[in-house]
Amino acid sequence: MLDDQALMQALNSTPVTDGRRRDLWREDHGVDGWAREHGGLGGDEERRWLLTARDALQAVESGTPGEPRLRRVLAGVRRVPRPCATGIEWHLEVPPERRLAVELVLAWADVKERMPGRLRPCENPECRLFLLDRSRANTARWCSMRTCGNRIKARRHQARTREAPRSG
Repeated sequence: MLDDQALMQALNSTPVTDGRRRDLWREDHGVDGWAREHGGLGGDEERRWLLTARDALQAVESGTPGEPRLRRVLAGVRRVPRPCATGIEWHLEVPPERRLAVELVLAWADVKERMPGRLRPCENPECRLFLLDRSRANTARWCSMRTCGNRIKARRHQARTREAPRSG
């Protein structure tokens, strides 16, 4: 099963660089490297399912419809209990080319359940990244304080400075 880090890598695979949205998964088949790193098979079908799942999760987390695509990814999937030496293990019954996409959606669902309200888009409107807020106060607003946080704060300061009456 995929972990939080794999989920965040997938969600954050469409950054904005120099004002231009990039898709690291589509560029040079970057999705293939991610898939191999997480036990994927490779191939066009797996790639299509992963892109569908990633795009749907990004949409849902950004407040736009993505549920129909998630339903397509999860259609016909079953979790089956199997006895083992330590108790019960749950196994996915899913076509092999869809396994990683399903695991990505399940990792997202797990984070939503374990950490409600902590997965969200960066508040910088020019950013396409997401953050998983692990702070006690749950007040993180930016994917990175160094980049997005400082930019937003600098813009607000400049706006206040322009609006402030000049003495003199």
